[in-house]
Amino acid sequence: LSCVLKYVFSNLLSLQCEQIIQHLNHKSPGVNTAELCQRIQASGIEINVGDLAKIANIISFLFSTAARNNLSTEELVTTLGNAVNALPKHAVQVIRHVWNEQGKSISVSEDARNTATVGQFVDMKWKLGVAMSSDTCRSLKYPYVTVTLKVADPSGQITDKSFEMTIPQFKNFFRQFKEMAAVLETV
Repeated sequence: LSCVLKYVFSNLLSLQCEQIIQHLNHKSPGVNTAELCQRIQASGIEINVGDLAKIANIISFLFSTAARNNLSTEELVTTLGNAVNALPKHAVQVIRHVWNEQGKSISVSEDARNTATVGQFVDMKWKLGVAMSSDTCRSLKYPYVTVTLKVADPSGQITDKSFEMTIPQFKNFFRQFKEMAAVLETV
């Protein structure tokens, strides 16, 4: 069983490393750690989204630093071995393999080194609801709009941010989007 779990873990770590490299190459907006966490948990490995996000941040930092310093695979593995004693051997082998295969594809421009990054909008979903009643009021009939934004933070972690708006707030929100669209048409 231990060998099977190591194999599954190695495959999922490899997938996470590849997603991080795609993000660092600006080919994807980020790494969906919630989805990856579900896949890992389904395989029988106990992990939570927060811990997986920390691992993704560490690997992202590791790969981007190695790319900036133009490290070879052996230099990366040696540096990694000197800095982290608790990392399992099979995890180091996965990182070695992914870096060896795809690490040189990470392009680090001078502009990217000097630019402060912000989050990136990935997707938006909305729904209309009506609050019918509450503990203190029997008849509300209060319409609202729930908006869920999917955002990739600078490290590539994709998170959902939700908020509710009244109908007047939503109309203002919509008007501002129309104004942005009009400005973008002139560019």
